[in-house]
Amino acid sequence: MIVERLGRSQPALMGAETTVDFAPACAHGERTRWWLKVQDGCDYWCTYCTIPAARGRSRNPSMDSLAAQAEGAARAGAREVVLTGVNIGDFGRSTGERFIDLLRRLDEVSGIVRYRISSIEPNLLTDEVIDFVAGSRAFMPHFHVPLQAGSDEVLRLMHRRYDTAFFRRKVERIRESLPDAFIGVDVMAGMRGETDALFEQCFDFLSELPVSQLHVFPYSERPGTAALRIEHSVSPAEKHRRVTRLIALSDAKRRAFYRRFTGMVRPVLLEHAPEGEPLQGFTDNYLRVEIGCDPSWAGSVVRVRLGELNETGEALSAQMVNG
Repeated sequence: MIVERLGRSQPALMGAETTVDFAPACAHGERTRWWLKVQDGCDYWCTYCTIPAARGRSRNPSMDSLAAQAEGAARAGAREVVLTGVNIGDFGRSTGERFIDLLRRLDEVSGIVRYRISSIEPNLLTDEVIDFVAGSRAFMPHFHVPLQAGSDEVLRLMHRRYDTAFFRRKVERIRESLPDAFIGVDVMAGMRGETDALFEQCFDFLSELPVSQLHVFPYSERPGTAALRIEHSVSPAEKHRRVTRLIALSDAKRRAFYRRFTGMVRPVLLEHAPEGEPLQGFTDNYLRVEIGCDPSWAGSVVRVRLGELNETGEALSAQMVNG
């Protein structure tokens, strides 16, 4: 069941109806990976967040303009494009189009060999989107889905639009369609109202959830937010303790996920590396790989056999597979 909203929390930084112009952006930090901004702003008004006030209402450019930007990136040498935005699953507010149709359109752009969807709200990650990714030409088996809290009570205090049962079903749905998908999850520690008992609920929920990694961050106060009206606050020391436990859980999940693929062959997009260092890259399902090969291979998609975790535990060693 979707958690009922408890009203809107509107930080007094900008009017609730304010919408600023959309600024197109397709940029890159290095030649192989580019970021395509498909949406900006947010209408959700979570109690801890100032983004709707600071960034305005949800808005987006047209599919045609985004496809044109992707085509330009391909001509400039882009191999992988990451779709970004504040609430990208809400694409279509300005144009009456649908996020799933944008994915289909971008999948047709020649030259781009990989797309990744950045953080997408669980209530907007539809079964249709999951199934499309499972069968698409270029969208990778990789999802990043914000949970924020593994307790229904804390989710209610946050004004999130789902409960833990809904979130669990969404993760299980991804695993059904894409068993090897990387699933990253955002989780906030120490939200106002998160008692010790509610944090333990969160920890137990995440421990059992079949995800690949957690992105953990401590709750921080934001002036003007409705969360400040919640009486119970968590001390900095307790927030640190909770963050530390969740990071340790995340590390265990990530390493277990990586080890599942030891000995398997997967495609890797190789990235540039400093002179004298091995090349690194990511598999289709977002495993970081380290491989000693000719630097001229950077920017190429190659098939590799995955080995063990390297000394730092951050990447899998790999060897090129011929043919």
